[in-house]
Amino acid sequence: MKKPLILVTNDDGIIAPGIRALVEVAAEMGEVVVVAPDSPQSAKGHAITIHEPLRLKKVKVFEGLEAWECSGTPVDCVKLAKHVVLKDRQIDLCVSGINHGSNASINILYSGTLSAAMEAALEGIRSVGFSLLDFSFDADFGPSKQWVQTVMTFLLSRPFQRGQLLNVNIPKLASNDIKGMRVCRQADARWVEKFVEGHDPSGHPYYWLTGEFINNDHGLDTDIWALENGYVSVVPAMHDLTNHEALSTLSALNH
Repeated sequence: MKKPLILVTNDDGIIAPGIRALVEVAAEMGEVVVVAPDSPQSAKGHAITIHEPLRLKKVKVFEGLEAWECSGTPVDCVKLAKHVVLKDRQIDLCVSGINHGSNASINILYSGTLSAAMEAALEGIRSVGFSLLDFSFDADFGPSKQWVQTVMTFLLSRPFQRGQLLNVNIPKLASNDIKGMRVCRQADARWVEKFVEGHDPSGHPYYWLTGEFINNDHGLDTDIWALENGYVSVVPAMHDLTNHEALSTLSALNH
């Protein structure tokens, strides 16, 4: 049988340990092509590059695999993969990550990891973003691999479903301590932000964004609950930001 073509990308950069772990799993399941940023692009969201040219360079980062580094954002990487690198081929699955740090709840809006996967979904490619709840560069991605493989196997074994996008977060636990996997909804949580002010040598002020993640959603069916209780969370996501519940209440504006 023909091997599925799997596009691998991320937002932490092409040399990040997380993408190497993802590539190792993907290479066992299909033909892998990597198109990823040449430097960290965390929290870029769905940004694209329009005011300067994009650079695309073929690199030997993963032995025996085709890999390209891109000067742009994670979304740029997916666009270039679709329209330049693989323009005459059907991509069967796009996987993004494994991100260093959580992309649960509201973080999906800021995440370059998930935005890359969402761009693939917009292009009609089933896709999934993977994140490990460990921000350190030397995080242990070993326990994540079996869950990555489980999700990828599930997606590749089902009939194609347009717009299919999954947000998968994996707790920072040893393999034996992860209880299982839960399909759930995105928790209603947010960042309470503040800016720390400083001054440069010329006396001009500058600001560092900081803050605290606050979860006021106590539902037992959320991604935050799953992760706090030792489960891998799987949230089916979509790009449609319409508040469907508000459509009827705003009908009086129709003329």
